[in-house]
Amino acid sequence: MRTSLLRSMESVRRSGSGSVPGQLLRRSFVFSASTPQRKVAILGAAGGIGQPLSLLMKLNPLVTHLSLYDIAGTPGVAADVSHINTPAEVKGFATEEQLGQALEGADIVIIPAGVPRKPGMTRDDLFNINAGIVKSLCTAIAKYCPHAIVNMISNPVNSTVPIASEVFKKAGTYDEKKLFGVTTLDVVRAKTFYAAKAKVPVAEVNVPVVGGHAGITILPLFSQATPATNALGDEDIKALTKRTQDGGTEVVEAKAGKGSATLSMAYAGAVFADACLKGLNGVPDIVECSFVQSTVTELPFFASKVRLGKNGVEEVLGLGSLSEFEKAGLESLKPELKSSIEKGIKFAQEN
Repeated sequence: MRTSLLRSMESVRRSGSGSVPGQLLRRSFVFSASTPQRKVAILGAAGGIGQPLSLLMKLNPLVTHLSLYDIAGTPGVAADVSHINTPAEVKGFATEEQLGQALEGADIVIIPAGVPRKPGMTRDDLFNINAGIVKSLCTAIAKYCPHAIVNMISNPVNSTVPIASEVFKKAGTYDEKKLFGVTTLDVVRAKTFYAAKAKVPVAEVNVPVVGGHAGITILPLFSQATPATNALGDEDIKALTKRTQDGGTEVVEAKAGKGSATLSMAYAGAVFADACLKGLNGVPDIVECSFVQSTVTELPFFASKVRLGKNGVEEVLGLGSLSEFEKAGLESLKPELKSSIEKGIKFAQEN
């Protein structure tokens, strides 16, 4: 198995196209002499999400420079990842004194930094710790790479993205087109659960997920899922929706106090970063769901399908046709999402 995997990866590397086994990042990668130089910085690279995310980004040939930062442990992670025989140059940085070096020249900054959820802990419980971490890191981003695309993974995303926006506004560097809350894991889960229930090939499935990135604010639009199926009834859709909303809790409980969704989140983060890289490089029609500044609803931030381009957000797409169940879900999520957004803004303004 291991030998077969390594041979497959080596074949991908030599051929210059295709993805690693199992379509690791789902889209094909293309090596080219004309591929732009792209630096990706991961803040929190030594953590449970950061380490597998660093591995996956090292495998992405669109990355030419990979900058790994954490408050401790990063030199070892960087040394380990750097031994992988793919082109990206890897450098590790530790301590706050080296944060500026880690960020300088970055095209994309991915932030998985923060504490993970534990059993019984809600995303909101993470707020006080992670909010301070995010504020500090975004202050550095505004100083050292103000034009970078920022992919926010640190939870609670419904609050950390507004915190980042306020930090950037205060620094005079805010660009709404370049700040993303990574909600891709909700999409990944919705696709997986839908494919299993509908008995369709998971690689062919697409399910938009809108709203936010916590509990009932996560709204998968199974009425728009492709390929469409008549095999699922109303109760099936309700059950799939709830499982998607509770996916993080499912993992936290299964790990029994020893972690949260780290591997699947790293995969989702790598998928979204890959989409951003492709957008930056001018690949057309790159569409992913993400939590961004939005006018799709009356809320200032909202997750929906977004077309990515050379400047980040090229277009925020509308919700499309919703079922009655989805319409009700949309109205139900708004008060909680509004509260989370306001909480993030208030924190940033008062701290």
